[in-house]
Amino acid sequence: MAICLISDETLPALHTIMSKLKTIYQCQSCGFSSPKWLGKCPDCNAWNSFTEERESPKALKAKPSLSGSSAPQALSAITGRTEKRAAIGISEFDRVLGGGIVSGAIVLIGGDPGIGKSTLLLQAVGKIADQHGTVLYVSGEESPEQIKLRAERLSINSDHIILLPETVIENVIAYATEMKPSVLVIDSIQTVYTEELTSAPGSVGQIRESAAKLMYYAKKAHVPVFLIGHVTKEGAIAGPRVLEHIVDTVLYFEGDRGHPYRILRTVKNRFGSTNEIGVFEMSDSGLSEILNPSELFLSERPENVSGSTVIASIEGTRPLLVEIQALVSPTSFGMPRRTSMGIDFNRVNLLVAVLEKKAGINLGGMDTFINVVGGFKIVEPALDLGIVAALVSSFREIPVHPKTVFFGEVGLSGEVRAVAQCEARLKEAAKIGFTNAVIPRGNAERLKDQYGLTITGVKNVEDALDHIRH
Repeated sequence: MAICLISDETLPALHTIMSKLKTIYQCQSCGFSSPKWLGKCPDCNAWNSFTEERESPKALKAKPSLSGSSAPQALSAITGRTEKRAAIGISEFDRVLGGGIVSGAIVLIGGDPGIGKSTLLLQAVGKIADQHGTVLYVSGEESPEQIKLRAERLSINSDHIILLPETVIENVIAYATEMKPSVLVIDSIQTVYTEELTSAPGSVGQIRESAAKLMYYAKKAHVPVFLIGHVTKEGAIAGPRVLEHIVDTVLYFEGDRGHPYRILRTVKNRFGSTNEIGVFEMSDSGLSEILNPSELFLSERPENVSGSTVIASIEGTRPLLVEIQALVSPTSFGMPRRTSMGIDFNRVNLLVAVLEKKAGINLGGMDTFINVVGGFKIVEPALDLGIVAALVSSFREIPVHPKTVFFGEVGLSGEVRAVAQCEARLKEAAKIGFTNAVIPRGNAERLKDQYGLTITGVKNVEDALDHIRH
């Protein structure tokens, strides 16, 4: 047994040391703080998500103002400025950023492991280095030799790309302040940490403090910063949501590993529109841009086959034509199966119920499978009419005319409601070579041009089913 004796002289010093340490418990899912450990987070209901963190008072000191002065100012007295953009040189990347990178902006890119985040940024870095000057690439996961191998595969070799294997955020900012790069890349934010906190890298406190330090550096030095972020198994960026609040732009890199196509989607952008997408194709030589994704997604569409329809969707400002396939067959079990890929599962169940109740299509004893071809994911309600057409086409074994496009929102009463940006959808369909369009009657009555299409406006589901024939 070891006995530690503390004298009266050392006891005050021990109390001083203990008082300087503050122990808190934070939820790794949502960032909720608690003075004691909890089994279940009361904010996000996650189990076993609390971790212990010790913070020193110096880590909690007030941050300086970004403008250099915290004095209140009248709105009319503040002089505005136009944000200057610098094009990267990859048009699909520039599209999702709103036209290019903004000086001092901090951009967060999230995605599944191996989806191509580092490849995309290395290609962008190669373009930036050739056009705008030195780029500092900070790697906390890979060695410089590994990055060099990837660069050789992508045919990138530039003296203006500086690789820095570092994980201490204070050292990273010191190097960046000295070098004054045109762009700073952090790969990844979960691997860097600040020495002001004693918690492990990737914890809630470390991610928050590291991102905050990078934000102050970006705003003060007017240097764009790109952050790569890991995602959880649910698909959200790992760490607290405060990380997405700190940055200016949040991009998600999506795609199915079974398909070569990748979607770069904007979910937040303080300098441009949100929900914009860029489409890429993964190959041995890296990511290549797809400037006309509608034509690519429809290139292998079979004709004269039941259960296949084309819908006109809008992603951000871009109209996109995508094939939807449905398979309806009698169930071999007591409970029919409902499977959907690329479409909300609950939305498909709703449309099946509408068909049964309002159109008399008995799908209660049928297995239904819905798939968006190409691994694409669509969330807007305008695809409802295309799903209904695909289900009925497969159920009746009647092919849909191959040059017909559908779009429209279906309500619970079976009505077909008007959708936004109708003319942009029709222009895209006409450009691809479609000749017919089945759209909501509300949109058809307000059209100023037919765009060379035979347009049919439908009021409800029953009207739409009359046009599901070859």
